[in-house]
Amino acid sequence: MALPTLIVVSGPPGAGKTTLAHRIAREMGCPAVIRDEIKQGMTQAAAGDEPGGSDSLNIRTLKAFFDVLALLLRAGVTLVAEAAFQHHVWQPNLEPLAELARIRVIRCTVEAATAHGRIAHRAARDPRRAAHADHELLKAIDSGGHRLDDFRWIRMDLPTLTVDTTHGYDPSLPEIVAFGQAR
Repeated sequence: MALPTLIVVSGPPGAGKTTLAHRIAREMGCPAVIRDEIKQGMTQAAAGDEPGGSDSLNIRTLKAFFDVLALLLRAGVTLVAEAAFQHHVWQPNLEPLAELARIRVIRCTVEAATAHGRIAHRAARDPRRAAHADHELLKAIDSGGHRLDDFRWIRMDLPTLTVDTTHGYDPSLPEIVAFGQAR
């Protein structure tokens, strides 16, 4: 049996990863597994957990995310996986999946002002985003404590495509999908 493809969409907060991941999945006719959507679903049953980087909800979300990826890949399902994880989180969790799938990485880049606007917009409009501490992230960005340039990209020997999402997609969505489907 030929291996399925795992298309990993990564990048800093506000880079347009989730929107792009869903669009790729729709174009390819495969599922998108979105880390933040898993966490949002978990918050509905996890009253009392606080948003942030080290709470138990984040740890459970990380495990659920990679368990779902492994389950689907073992079943031969090509899929798109999206998260704002940096290299130190992706690398140890992707290595075991390399036996189950052909992995391709899409790096979403964006101008800082556009990312800031996107984060502020979703924090103001989507109450489910409370699980992701967007307001705290905005404060850190405004104070200089968080910069997009500090994001640590996946550094593995995998086919990788960089996509600027500042004004649409560059390269275009058809080119991104072709990259994802390449054998």
